Order: sequence, then structure tokens, then C-alpha cells
Amino acid sequence: MLELIGSRRKKGEKGQALVEFALLVPIFLILMFAIMDFGMGFYSWITVTNSAREGARLGAVHPPLDVPASPCFGKVSLEECIEDRVRETAGLPYEDTNLDVDVNCGDPPGPCPAQSGESVVVKVDYRYELMTPLASLIGNLIGSTLNLSSTADMRLE
Repeated sequence: MLELIGSRRKKGEKGQALVEFALLVPIFLILMFAIMDFGMGFYSWITVTNSAREGARLGAVHPPLDVPASPCFGKVSLEECIEDRVRETAGLPYEDTNLDVDVNCGDPPGPCPAQSGESVVVKVDYRYELMTPLASLIGNLIGSTLNLSSTADMRLE
């Protein structure tokens, strides 16, 4: 049976599969890298959104800084407590230069805590670095980092 299949090939078709494979591998790799980077980028964006929301929620309930049971016990300010909470809940691979947290309270924006009924705005910026060489494969059409940003706004209780 194998001899029949092998004998049907024409003389000039040796190595045809190798050429077809060589033509499709770059497209396949770009597609795989794009899927991996999109998935991790989407995960990072969702995580940034949730950590901004978590920080705004903590600021909205403004726990006392001097009560041992408080999540902000021992912190210098509520802003520091919110920034620490955002960094804890982010769970992303970051350096201090990749994750920026900006906290504003009240209207006009100022230091926390503000008056009850005013808002706490937490803005989180994260520079996601692509984990694959996708940018270099497609000719640097996109940079090697993507800027992900989320803002959460909650009213003080």
C-alpha cells in the first residue's frame, strides 16, 4: 500500500511539503504570538480595571489609620493605603516604573479624606510589555509596550 502512494508522486514534487511548510510557518507564528499577547494583554487590562475599582472602594469607606483592625493601620495617609492596595491587588509583573497610581479626593481634586458624599478617583496606568517578539515580526507597527489605563470613581460614605 505504501509503495502505491509513493509511486503516484511525480518526479518534481520531492520536497513540496517542506516548501509549503516554510511558507506557512511565519504566518502561523505571527498568529500564535498575537493570540498569546492579546490574551495576556486582556488579562492585564481586566486586572488593572479591578485594582482601580478596589482602590476606589477602599478610599470610599476611608478606614481609620489608627485602628489596629483597619487595613490602613500604620500608614501615613489614606493615599498611601490606597496605592498599596492597588499594587497588592494588581498581581501583575511590574516594576515601579510600569505601574502608576494617582489618587484624588473631593471636588476640586485634593488630598484624602474629603467630605462625605464627595468622590474618590483612582487612576491606574500600566505599561504592558509584550511577552513575544510580535512587534519585531510585523515590522514594529506596534510598540513593544501597550499602555493600559483605568479610572474608578466612587462616592465617600
